Amino acid sequence: MATPTEYAGMTTFSKQDLSPNGWIALVHDFVPEHQAVMDALVASLPLKSERLRIMGREVATPRLTSWHGDSGAGYRYSGRYFEPNPWTAELDAVRDRLEALLGVRFNSVLANYYRDGRDSMGFHTDAEPELGPNSPDDVLIASVSLGAPRRFVLQSKGTKERRVFDLGEGSLFVMGGAVQKHWRHGVPKTTRKVGPRLNLTFRTVR
Repeated sequence: MATPTEYAGMTTFSKQDLSPNGWIALVHDFVPEHQAVMDALVASLPLKSERLRIMGREVATPRLTSWHGDSGAGYRYSGRYFEPNPWTAELDAVRDRLEALLGVRFNSVLANYYRDGRDSMGFHTDAEPELGPNSPDDVLIASVSLGAPRRFVLQSKGTKERRVFDLGEGSLFVMGGAVQKHWRHGVPKTTRKVGPRLNLTFRTVR
């Protein structure tokens, strides 16, 4: 059942409860000019494949990434510490738009660039202790997807229930409350012919 959100600026849509103690919200056409914004960001961001240690071995990420944020908004993931790159004008403009809608000023963003269906994101949770407002029981993630739609999957850790969304073309997907504690999410590979997609995941690093 959809209920109003606590966030002051979020008046144009409702959030949907996601048991236990979590919620999600989806806004289509949040960035109507998504293709132009994506083209500008892909041309300007220092996107690259990172090497991460996963399950005891070092692997290259199957997508290109770039981490940006305020000074001090460093992020620890998979045994590595990532110092943020500066905000760009395009990233800051999307952040301003989110603040107007959610009433929240995010201090960091992770850009993930999926070049085609072979690029992917494995199932995981964003529950690192430095994520806020209060990880893992209350983590706010605002995910803006530019370019071609890709399948985004939420899976319950307990019941294995799945929720599937096609996110792209300027959509905004918000996860709040304890979603990161009880649900995993990922972007699976696909053999379908899909175009490039740039995902911007805004977070608060405490």
